[in-house]
Amino acid sequence: MSAQELPCVIVLAAGHGRRFAESGGATHKLDALLDGVPVLQRVLDSVAGSGLRFHLVRPGVTAETDGMGDSISRGVAATAAAPGWLILPGDLPLIRPETLLRVARELSSSPVVQPFCSGRRGHPVGFAAQCRDALLALRGDRGAATVVGSYREAGQLRILELDDPGIVTDIDTLEDLAQAEALLQSRD
Repeated sequence: MSAQELPCVIVLAAGHGRRFAESGGATHKLDALLDGVPVLQRVLDSVAGSGLRFHLVRPGVTAETDGMGDSISRGVAATAAAPGWLILPGDLPLIRPETLLRVARELSSSPVVQPFCSGRRGHPVGFAAQCRDALLALRGDRGAATVVGSYREAGQLRILELDDPGIVTDIDTLEDLAQAEALLQSRD
């Protein structure tokens, strides 16, 4: 498959990161250093390593009211001609490039792909082009759970079990950052 035939990664980086600040974080969680590299940069490095095209969603004009649904909608609107999308929160710094490619390739046989690791739902969730209108209609904080749910009910959701703890290792607190640091060190 050529890069043009593969989905675009929508990297969500427009959230406020309130829980991180409440846990004592001195910076935005996406700017927090993980082994000397900002969390968001680690995510972008993994996306670049996958070779997939991507679009970074940063805070919008109405950032005070934007939720995950709004961010997904904006990302899909900006890449509307893509053959599909991988929705990837910007706070998953340990995700592997090969994981992104695996989810991307599964979209050739399923309209929605939900990755799991050790029984836990993870990201990125993959959506084929037929999901475009539903993704564009998203608003608020719920993200794409309603879209995933409708495809699950229709028997068109592909569950993909992966051996990549990076799909469930998000950074919401200083404790999460410390756990990610320990996991990163154990990989070396």
